[in-house]
Amino acid sequence: METKSHCARCRIPAAERVCTAETGGRGPAFCPTLNYNDLIAEVTERYRAPGVAEFARLASIQEAECYANRKSGDYVIQPEKSRVQETVEFAGKLGCKKIGIAFCGGVKKEAGILASLLEDHGFEVASIACNAGGVPKEAIGITDSEKVQIGSYETMCNPLFQAEVLNRERTDLNILLCLCVGHDSLFLKQANAFCTVLAAKDRVTGHNPMAALYTLHSYYQKLKTTDAGELG
Repeated sequence: METKSHCARCRIPAAERVCTAETGGRGPAFCPTLNYNDLIAEVTERYRAPGVAEFARLASIQEAECYANRKSGDYVIQPEKSRVQETVEFAGKLGCKKIGIAFCGGVKKEAGILASLLEDHGFEVASIACNAGGVPKEAIGITDSEKVQIGSYETMCNPLFQAEVLNRERTDLNILLCLCVGHDSLFLKQANAFCTVLAAKDRVTGHNPMAALYTLHSYYQKLKTTDAGELG
C-alpha cells in the first residue's frame, strides 16, 4: 500500500506547510495532515480524556519553558535547559510523588546519580536494573553461541519484569535509561505509568544515537549499505 504519511520527506517551508501555517498551507502527496484529515478532530478529542488532558497541557508548557527570553514577533529560539532538568521540572509539574527508573546495568553509576538528584528534589524513587530477576538467557531460547560472552552464564535483560515491578511500586512516572533496542519496546508496552526516555542506549557513541546520523556522510557511510554482512 502506498505510504500516506512520510513527514521526513517533506521539503515545504514551514511558513507554507499546512501543518504549521496559521491559514491555508499546502502539503505533498504523502502529507498525513491532508491524507488523514478525518482523524484530526477524533484524535484531538482524546486529549480531553481524564489522565491525558492535564498531562498534555503541562507537556506543552514544559516545552515552551525550555527556551529563554520568549517574546512575540520575530524570535530567535534560545534553548536553556538540559533534558535532565526538563525531566525533573516536568515531574514536578505533574505532581509526581514516586518516580521509577528502569535502567541498563551498564549505566548503574549514572542511574544512581539520577536517583540521588530526583530524591534531592523531593521525589521518592524506585529503580530496577535490566538483569533484575536473575533469569538465565536460556529461558527465552538463547543458545550459548548467541550470548555476549560465549561459554559463560548470562542473565537475560528482563524488561517485562522491570515494568511489572514498577507497576507494583505504583510509580507516577517512569524514566528509561539506556535500555536495549527492543527491550525498551517491551517495557513501554507493559508499563502502566506514563514513561519518558532520558537516554537511549548506544554502546559505540556514548549513548548519543544521533551521532551516527550526523556523520552518515562521513564516518558512518557503511550504514548506507543494504548488505547486512558489510555492517558486521
